[in-house]
Amino acid sequence: MKLAEIFEKIVGPDAGVQFVAYDGSKAGSPSADVRIEVKSPIAVAYLAQAPGELGLARAYVSGHIDVHGDMYELLNRMWSLTLNDIPLSEKIAAVRALGTKPLLMRVPPPPQEMRRSTLARLGSRHAKKRDAEAIHHHYDVSNRFYEWVLGPSMAYTCAVFPTADATLEEAQYTKFDLVAKKLDLQPGMRLLDIGCGWGGMVMHAAREYGVKALGVTLSRQQAEWAQKAIAEAGLSELAEVRFMDYRDVKESGFDRVSSIGLTEHIGKENLPSYFSFLYSKLKPGGRLLNHCITRPTGKEKTINKGGFINRYVFPDGELESVGHLIRQMEDTGFEIRHQENLREHYALTLREWCANLDAHWDEAVQEVGRGIARVWRLYMAGCVVGFERNKVQLHQVLGVKLGREARSHVALRPSLDWP
Repeated sequence: MKLAEIFEKIVGPDAGVQFVAYDGSKAGSPSADVRIEVKSPIAVAYLAQAPGELGLARAYVSGHIDVHGDMYELLNRMWSLTLNDIPLSEKIAAVRALGTKPLLMRVPPPPQEMRRSTLARLGSRHAKKRDAEAIHHHYDVSNRFYEWVLGPSMAYTCAVFPTADATLEEAQYTKFDLVAKKLDLQPGMRLLDIGCGWGGMVMHAAREYGVKALGVTLSRQQAEWAQKAIAEAGLSELAEVRFMDYRDVKESGFDRVSSIGLTEHIGKENLPSYFSFLYSKLKPGGRLLNHCITRPTGKEKTINKGGFINRYVFPDGELESVGHLIRQMEDTGFEIRHQENLREHYALTLREWCANLDAHWDEAVQEVGRGIARVWRLYMAGCVVGFERNKVQLHQVLGVKLGREARSHVALRPSLDWP
């Protein structure tokens, strides 16, 4: 069996993809609009040593495989491989077909891959030092790079599209305003925004609602960018972003807490202490809005230690079902008042980010290197497929810390334009 035919077997003969290899072999439809080019024996070694998603990702990130055509289309057609991995029998067959030579060619993973040993030296999963390194790995890439990908809002979380043709900036404004309305922000309130990113929610709350907002992030680059943006917007009296672990926030008595895109980094075992900490920061009658990526059921693995996302994008990231999160919030003491799934909105958001990266590809490669740019191209396109096919979801859950005599301080029928 020739090399291109082996790759076709692994990816799937019905994927609508053409394969060409350095040995001159070809497979698949010559008229296919997506082509995978196997450029060197190192690509074969990566695949032999890690058949499936991880091996192909290593070969692509390192430049030993090229993708010609739309990355989303490729991953959408390779759905069963890229997101569910291939069956063990197919892996064994592929390795046998490749022969023993690639298995003996030991090549290290690309430098963009987070090594398990690196994290292990920093303590157990979700220890403070280890969390800081995991966040640094992903978020301290380059603020300029993020400006190109995320656009002016610098919001790296799911947007909410009021209409299908809304711009990304309109959708991110709508997201922040939806959070603000669910929290019922009022002038003079105090908001704690944990995992605040580049300060989008903090600035929105201060500018639009007159709220005194504190944001915290484990990314030094995010905090520096946010503080500068706050000063330039003339919001320094109301808004602040600190470079610190949320667990080190000393202040309490907040009227509202928002957590937008942080719960994914907390870990299943730490959820009780996470929600207890947030509960302790709120006044009686205070509200928490938790916005995070979720699994569609409680049956899937919460973490795929050997997967591409865990190795290259979100080290130690864990995804739970919304049912599990709600139970943890309830057991902490929160009364759940509302929840909604924004799955389709995240697919639309990621499509916009993919388009932004493509539009700034050459600058992005120059700024962060081809390997990191390829990680992002692969990761974001794959996530579009994941949200579209309901492999992952995005939920907002609103909880209330009840006041005296179990008062919720929520109107009988809130006159809000959500959902």
